[in-house]
Amino acid sequence: MMKKLAVLFIVILLSVGCQNGKPQRIYQSSNGRINNVLVIVKNSEWQGEIGDTLRKIIAAPVVGLPQPESQFDITQAPPESYGSMFKATRSLLVIGTAKENSFSAKSNVYAKPQKIVTITGTSEEQIILQIIKYKHEILNAFRDNDLATSQYNNSKSLLDATSINTFNKLGFSLSIPRKYRKVEETDDFFWYRHHLTNGNSMEILAYTMPIDPSTDISDQIVSNRNAMGKKYIPGAKEGSYMITEEAYTPHVFDVTLAGKKAYETRGKWEVKGAYMAGPFLNYTVVDKANNRLVVVEGFTYAPSINKRDFMFELEAILKTLKIHS
Repeated sequence: MMKKLAVLFIVILLSVGCQNGKPQRIYQSSNGRINNVLVIVKNSEWQGEIGDTLRKIIAAPVVGLPQPESQFDITQAPPESYGSMFKATRSLLVIGTAKENSFSAKSNVYAKPQKIVTITGTSEEQIILQIIKYKHEILNAFRDNDLATSQYNNSKSLLDATSINTFNKLGFSLSIPRKYRKVEETDDFFWYRHHLTNGNSMEILAYTMPIDPSTDISDQIVSNRNAMGKKYIPGAKEGSYMITEEAYTPHVFDVTLAGKKAYETRGKWEVKGAYMAGPFLNYTVVDKANNRLVVVEGFTYAPSINKRDFMFELEAILKTLKIHS
């Protein structure tokens, strides 16, 4: 009996580890926090110009936040410490001198999910040039991996999008964690909230607006936000409502979302007639087939504390947008 069980166990292992005749690797889970990069580089180089160059790029401030917060927190370790514990880190940047200049970005090398970016140069000067040359690829590699990780973690407990009236009426959906609760839900406007501690919160909005052919779409974003804020998002004082902060112009970027041309807008919101404010992230997607703009937005109210990670989670949720019609 024991022999039969042993044989059965081996067969199960082989069937799990192989697919189409090819063995599948079993990964350990990666470790490390979202928005944190471990840099493997000599201590002397970290304290010199190489380290200064890396910090200027990786720890550059996030656009659109009220106070400066770095894109990534950075931890440094020398090559001799690059052992089994560090090899399972989710976001690794390895810097070193070699016989040639090179850049590579590899996924799931020692663990999963994982992104390892390696930069080599024939000298310190060449390493710095490689870092500058590939700065966008470095940031995108780690950012995309963290977004995918956040989306995977969220996917373990999601609201049933098919039961949300606004999504059914408007023909699009988002993958939203169950911790978000309904604030407002109509045939044309969606507002859900996740309550944080001490009265703080993370908010998600979704709605559509007609395309105005007489105005550039990027110029419609603020007016659309303000119109919907006045209609649906009142402040605590009578007559107050949410608007785009008037003192600063938001940052607008061309992007692609849900397979369509879109605009990413990062800025600050405030309540007209009251003292409340915070950062927002807005995606306005051009749905030409239906002559409309599909708008999904996240914003947070969390005075006196850091907001980068809140906004990052909201970004991960907004980027799950699917347009069905």
